[in-house]
Amino acid sequence: MAHPLIAFNQQSPAHLLANYLTSQHIQAAVIQHDKEFVVVLDNHDHLDRAKIIADGFLANPTDPKYQQAAWDNGKNVRLAPSGSGFSVGNIIADAVKAPFTSVVFILCVAVYLLSLFGLFAPIAQHLLMQPFSILSQNHEWWRLLGPAFIHFSALHIIFNLLWWGMLGAKIERTLGMSMLLIVFLVSATISNAAQALFSDPVQGNLFLFGGLSGVVYAVMGFVWWLGWLRPSWGLSLPNSIVGFMLVWLVLGYADILWVNMANAAHTAGLISGCLLAGALSLGSGKR
Repeated sequence: MAHPLIAFNQQSPAHLLANYLTSQHIQAAVIQHDKEFVVVLDNHDHLDRAKIIADGFLANPTDPKYQQAAWDNGKNVRLAPSGSGFSVGNIIADAVKAPFTSVVFILCVAVYLLSLFGLFAPIAQHLLMQPFSILSQNHEWWRLLGPAFIHFSALHIIFNLLWWGMLGAKIERTLGMSMLLIVFLVSATISNAAQALFSDPVQGNLFLFGGLSGVVYAVMGFVWWLGWLRPSWGLSLPNSIVGFMLVWLVLGYADILWVNMANAAHTAGLISGCLLAGALSLGSGKR
């Protein structure tokens, strides 16, 4: 009887882990179930040790020892298929697999391009955050999300969309569009509301802050904590990336950077992402 250990969305990492387990005298194989590739064990007695090895693999899947085990086994398995690369076909294929990630990406780019063509003022007038006293009267609650789509420089939007494109798609492909939608709505609302509490409005009715960075910190915290709480789900971040983002957050508070940082939005986004990951992990454990 086969004992399931971990499931992957792609075939290559599943075979890479199975080969390494076999090299460690833990008989393992890969079976396909629906659209997932499940690593299974022949012997249940090896499950605890295999879980430790799987956690190590998720933390650093590019470690040469895994490829070495595949070579020793007479197989050559790589994490990225040799045919993958930068092409219009691959971009479209990735967009289809992560449609909500792509929609947010396109909206941010569209708003930025329209701003470059002289339409920033009307866009800002309809999307920027307003004081809560005004929102309670005009009920324009979409402004809690609006600032996430506005960026003020090329560096600003490139930085945010690179992280969103990578982490948002990772969440959407693994846990589905609805989960990423929840993370986006919750983190955008909380981060923009938090920044409004620590900012002064311009001309009394608009806050001049924007960007997807609060959401970016949320998806980073979400993937980071799920990688720690539920490593078998296949979501994880290298410690170096987490460290870089946390250092960037601290530098924002130190006020030594050349740009104005929305520190409250970053912090609130990070906390909301971590809490959502904790709630999801707790809820799945109860089920």
